[in-house]
Amino acid sequence: MAKRILIIGGTRNMGYYLSQRLVAAGYDLTLLNRGITRDDLPQSIHRLHVDRTNHIQMRRALQGKRFDVVIDFVLYSGDETRTVIELFRDRIEHFIALSSGQVYLVREGLGRPFREEDYDGELMAAPDEISYAYEEWRYGMQKREVEDELRAERARSGFPFTALRLPMVNSARDPYNRLYNYYLRLRDGGAILVPDAPNFTLNQVDGLDVVRVIADMINSGAGQGKAYNLAQDEHISHEDFLIMLAEIMGTKARMVTAVRGDLVANGFLPDCAPFSERWMSALDNRLSKEELGVSYTPFAESLQKLVEHYDSHRLPQPLSYRRRRAELQYARNLALL
Repeated sequence: MAKRILIIGGTRNMGYYLSQRLVAAGYDLTLLNRGITRDDLPQSIHRLHVDRTNHIQMRRALQGKRFDVVIDFVLYSGDETRTVIELFRDRIEHFIALSSGQVYLVREGLGRPFREEDYDGELMAAPDEISYAYEEWRYGMQKREVEDELRAERARSGFPFTALRLPMVNSARDPYNRLYNYYLRLRDGGAILVPDAPNFTLNQVDGLDVVRVIADMINSGAGQGKAYNLAQDEHISHEDFLIMLAEIMGTKARMVTAVRGDLVANGFLPDCAPFSERWMSALDNRLSKEELGVSYTPFAESLQKLVEHYDSHRLPQPLSYRRRRAELQYARNLALL
């Protein structure tokens, strides 16, 4: 009998690709989400339309249903985690939760790249609530709530969870169009504003690598009770990334460096250089390679695939490109100083 799989989420980004893969492999698949995002996934998939933040709706939707493995792409708070623990305790073989490298970014005193054993320790105080940093800090703290609840339940009942900590995920279905931001700026041939600091190296992951890891876990049951960093091997500078992407596109990166605070004050960041943020994590992937046998797609190969996708698909212009003329004028003004 085919394993029964529940994906919470499943239509926007990595969950979309995982759904396709699991159906092709013959699994009995159910998706639980709000039903807002349209998709072209196979009709054989069972659908449950629920607001997962509503505990009562979750109980009603899942009452009497049984699954072997649950993959949760949209688990964002301790309260949501307590709900899924209640619903799936002693009823499933494996619960796989998508976490984030930002669980490390809210720690104090860590050096990059972050390792799994860096999780425990002193946490940052909350930034100003009206700042961009506050939303990023809050996201990291909420992902820690998720992992803390899962670890506590593992100690109490043996709850069979695995947490997968991800950096920036590159995918043709990235809903935030972060790499596409750079593609458009390089394609128009104009200057790209880059901040003078911080100078952290980039470390990302190919979304299809994450999908492959999850599919392998469904089959093997590996990794239960642990958290793993999933990230590509490369750690490169923001400048080298732009040069690499430009070479793949057959163009040149015309970078203009400006004071970060000035770019923030003028409303250009994070849109003009989203990968330059302090809130982009860099992860040590050795544990996933040693214990799970993961191999990662080379970074340049991931970029090549995405450039080919952008070249062959007419995508809507993202809001993050809306002030491009102002960026170009600002770069010209800097050159005149």
